[in-house]
Amino acid sequence: MLLRFRVANVRSLRDEQELSFVLPEGELEIASRELRTGGDRSVSVIPLIGIFGANASGKSNVLAALTDMRSAVLNSYARWASYEGIPRRPFALKATDENEPSFFEVDVVIDEVRWTYGFELGPKRVEAEWIHSYPRGHRQVWLDRDASRPEVYEWPGSRVKDRAQLARRTRPNALLLSTAGTDNHPQLSVLFHWFRRNLWIINPENEREQREQFTTRALSGSRAHRINELLRVADLGITGANVVQDEKGGARVRLTHRSTGGDVAFDWRDESLGTRSWFALLGPLLLALDEGAVLLVDELDASLHPRFAAEVVRLFHDPQANPRGAQLVFTSHDPSVLTTPSGGRLLEPVQVWLTEKDQDGATELYPLTAAAPGADEDLMKSYLVGAFGGVPSLLEGQIARRLLAVSEWEREEGAGRN
Repeated sequence: MLLRFRVANVRSLRDEQELSFVLPEGELEIASRELRTGGDRSVSVIPLIGIFGANASGKSNVLAALTDMRSAVLNSYARWASYEGIPRRPFALKATDENEPSFFEVDVVIDEVRWTYGFELGPKRVEAEWIHSYPRGHRQVWLDRDASRPEVYEWPGSRVKDRAQLARRTRPNALLLSTAGTDNHPQLSVLFHWFRRNLWIINPENEREQREQFTTRALSGSRAHRINELLRVADLGITGANVVQDEKGGARVRLTHRSTGGDVAFDWRDESLGTRSWFALLGPLLLALDEGAVLLVDELDASLHPRFAAEVVRLFHDPQANPRGAQLVFTSHDPSVLTTPSGGRLLEPVQVWLTEKDQDGATELYPLTAAAPGADEDLMKSYLVGAFGGVPSLLEGQIARRLLAVSEWEREEGAGRN
């Protein structure tokens, strides 16, 4: 499970920002999971986080930074050889940041052992990389890489096998963990494979057809019953889903709908965007729940009714639906996800994070708990009126007044030219 993610100088995240799944002491015991982290130590971890904020405030960049880290771990050894330097996205609104390193770090728990892994990427090389393990609850430094030293790699305690070979095979612009995982290193592969099996992202603008195909393939396997059930309970009028072969021998899905004359099957192209979006989400969603993985969903409310988004949240909260401790990080514009139809809280303040941009265009990420909302405060209403920040600084009617002013100016300019 993911405990924390820290990042700096990546996309709009200029200064170091942290996203934490750890339940702070004294917070309400929501649907958290007590997780052993080595020795007799444990920590309470929450199953999901929702990130809210105005347009262009950097919500999506938090998820993108997580996937940037994953991509570097999985691909730097095998795919970055063709680059002269390092493919990265430093903060772009300040020229000096182009030469500053980009910083990434995660705390994760794998098989009841906590790991800290991080690195710094410069324009041309990996500036630093570190691996810490806590098998008995106390830190062990396994790797300390620093490109500014004559001896770049240090291995305190000599715990890692094949150290000389790993160092020799790792290019200056590749991560050692990427090398180790690609070579199936006996000790470090477990950390490499955590990245391979986690931080999957769903973006409403990209790869929906691939997700539709993935869910279609899942209809022929062990998840078929659950996919059908989730389609039926969504109240889309769907009574079932079947996989049929098209004229080219490929597989496609046909959804049957209730009608007064019996069930009717629609062509996939005639299904609504909301239905297709829900269907495309189900395959990756169930895979994450089955694997206990960290799933990233950008704009959870895009093309989905708020009730659907709320049901996704409930799936991750429910220990019976989520027995393996899967985690969800989602972004949303819709504050109705914060509350239930009866007015209760769907998310507690510790699960809500907000993004705002400062005057330099840099994103600040902070938890709602920093605003100290009241125990009975209506989070949706307070968020909409700007009590917590994270909303556009836009007055009612401001857009219409601006358009009217511009129209008046254009008319005057036109009259002056005539």
